[in-house]
Amino acid sequence: MPKALEGIRVLDLTQYEAGPSSTQMLAWLGAEVIKIEPPGGEAGRLALSDKKGEDAWFFLLLNSNKKGVTLNLKAPRGRAMFEAMVKTADVVVENLGPGAMDRLGLGYEALKKLNPRIIAASVKGFGSGGPYSDYKSFEWIAQAMAGAMSMTGSPDGPPTKAIGGLADTGAGLHTAIGILAAIIQRNATGVGQQIEVAQQDAVVNLLRIHLRESYASGKPSPRQGNRSAAAAPSNLYRCRPFGSNDYVFVHVATVEMWKSLCAILGRPELGDDPRYADRRDRVQFIDEIDDMIEAWTEKRTKHEVMETLASRGIPCGAILDSNEVLADPHLRQRGFITELEHPRRGKYPMPGNPVRLSDSPTDVRRAPLLGEHNDEIYGKALGMSKEELEALRRDGVI
Repeated sequence: MPKALEGIRVLDLTQYEAGPSSTQMLAWLGAEVIKIEPPGGEAGRLALSDKKGEDAWFFLLLNSNKKGVTLNLKAPRGRAMFEAMVKTADVVVENLGPGAMDRLGLGYEALKKLNPRIIAASVKGFGSGGPYSDYKSFEWIAQAMAGAMSMTGSPDGPPTKAIGGLADTGAGLHTAIGILAAIIQRNATGVGQQIEVAQQDAVVNLLRIHLRESYASGKPSPRQGNRSAAAAPSNLYRCRPFGSNDYVFVHVATVEMWKSLCAILGRPELGDDPRYADRRDRVQFIDEIDDMIEAWTEKRTKHEVMETLASRGIPCGAILDSNEVLADPHLRQRGFITELEHPRRGKYPMPGNPVRLSDSPTDVRRAPLLGEHNDEIYGKALGMSKEELEALRRDGVI
């Protein structure tokens, strides 16, 4: 059965996380994504590896389902080869530094002259048109500038970074959405367009509901730690055997959830007490409530707590460490965590595509080795012979 994006060719000039997360989603959905790296490999492949000379886990986790070629875009021959590939492509995606594509002579105006149907997508730190346009960015910079750090951490502690790729994968997924919209529009107009996603914009979009304090009071949204200012109980609770991740998170949102929790804790009378009826009213009793819950959770493991509460309709999650996530029976049974085989790294568990299409299932494939598909892509797409390719390798073009 054809995949959702079968027939769409993407030239992937991205590096690190923000760009690769976008093109990985397109590859998962069935597009032919050709990852183009300099002959020495992109920085995320080798510079971030735990073993010298080996492909980094960072790279393997962000580049599955892609084909890989090497190409020196600074060499005239390499740039000419890329331009020839643009004529056969649907999408070009890049997250190079500000102005890098224009300096290479490969900005959008140049690309659309080669192929009016091309969709050129750029992931930047701050985007064009503002005073920060020329500033470089990474995940933590964008989090800082989007307000995420100011709202993360303990009330009496400093601003704290949030793990989770808010800026990198957040911007990447926004870019993938834009590309899909541009493909649909091109079906109607016959021409491509330029797409830009800024990391700062993406993070603000992801945390926009947390700006509500500014609207309500005119004051900055405060750091809350693990508690909520608008609901109780909503917090972490310790469990046996009291290891560093032996906690559960419980969030009680409705009256029914509160009554069920009180019954489980052996305090059913609190479920009918009008002082505790509204989750916002319960915030004033939060210390009392948290102590009551933790006195119960501390007698049980995090999985026992989760099974007991979740089975009664109370939202509750065990705090899983990274090893527990990769071995999680639910993720394994659903096929989200799959086993892949790498020629050098061996067998490893790989998170798959979180977007499930009934008629376009994703078969997860490992990330390409450096230049693994040079012969296939350049041989078929550009009609180059083995002799020509060998000469290009000697000259440092591929």
